[in-house]
Amino acid sequence: MQLGAFTLPNALFAAPMAGVTDRPFRKLCKRLGAGYAVSEMVTSRPDLQDSLKTSRRANHDGESDPIAVQIAGTEAAMMADAARYNIDRGAQIIDINMGCPAKKVCNKWAGSALMQDEALAIDIVQAVVAACEPHGVPVTLKMRTGWCASMRNAPTLALAAESAGIQMLTVHGRTREQGYKGEAEHDTVAHIKSRVRIPVVANGDIDSPRKARDVLQRTGADAIMIGRAAQGRPWIFREIAHFLATGEELPPPDLSEVRTWLLEHLEDHYGLYGEFTGVRSARKHLGWYANALPLPLGAAAVFRGRINELTTCEAQLRCVSDSLDEWRDTHEALVTPDEPGSGTRWKLAA
Repeated sequence: MQLGAFTLPNALFAAPMAGVTDRPFRKLCKRLGAGYAVSEMVTSRPDLQDSLKTSRRANHDGESDPIAVQIAGTEAAMMADAARYNIDRGAQIIDINMGCPAKKVCNKWAGSALMQDEALAIDIVQAVVAACEPHGVPVTLKMRTGWCASMRNAPTLALAAESAGIQMLTVHGRTREQGYKGEAEHDTVAHIKSRVRIPVVANGDIDSPRKARDVLQRTGADAIMIGRAAQGRPWIFREIAHFLATGEELPPPDLSEVRTWLLEHLEDHYGLYGEFTGVRSARKHLGWYANALPLPLGAAAVFRGRINELTTCEAQLRCVSDSLDEWRDTHEALVTPDEPGSGTRWKLAA
């Protein structure tokens, strides 16, 4: 796929997730097969742009191109200024957030709440596109199918956004009202794909290689975007890439590989956040990894309990390293996934 000046290496994208897809996680996803990754959403409010939280979210040190930054807000002029601000700091693609369902975002009429006001939504798109055009920076848009079941207006907004200069659309197959409940539907994505000329990306409940293939076939989408399924399992991208290329499922990574990736992830994470915040914010990632790994019964809960008590980088690294060595030595013999198409679900050898 061509996006502005960039030829993306594949059609597997890492979704922007607040508190998750920071620079260390994006780098790891790209290393493990994601062809594209979008930053956590960055506020458009100028009074918060120099805050520590925003500066961390806008950190792209050592990240491979293209650098894609998602911005969120409710005022066209402010969103345009935010686009220019992030371009000055290295953004090569700007993504507009019209998909976040969080109450604290929607209560301020940002995120998916913008889908309730189509005129304002398109005013924002036009302003951001105008701000980015002089720099040659493409603008993309991520949205949901609508605000609620009775207001599924994503197709209407998609056509208007394309006319306003959006160069790629990502659609999560749920309304804001659904949050993350129920199953994502991709018929709306297929409908949008049939009506626009720009690339369309399908998002929502893509959690295995076979599901990725099925969604691509059903929607005709140009790419898929994976969010929650990559939490603790960033190797899902290489699993999907292998399956789409060969029709065969890639064996799960062995624990030695996972150990290397996880420790490198932690080191990069500490480098971004420092010890106090880094140790604490790493806990959720470590919990997700534990849930994805082939651990003995009850081991994940014990591991999370240990991790949550530690307060230094050194202690956390040692605990992770020792635990993985112990699990690898005790359960070295792994077999293929226990369900066809289930992705990485190991069965422990007896």
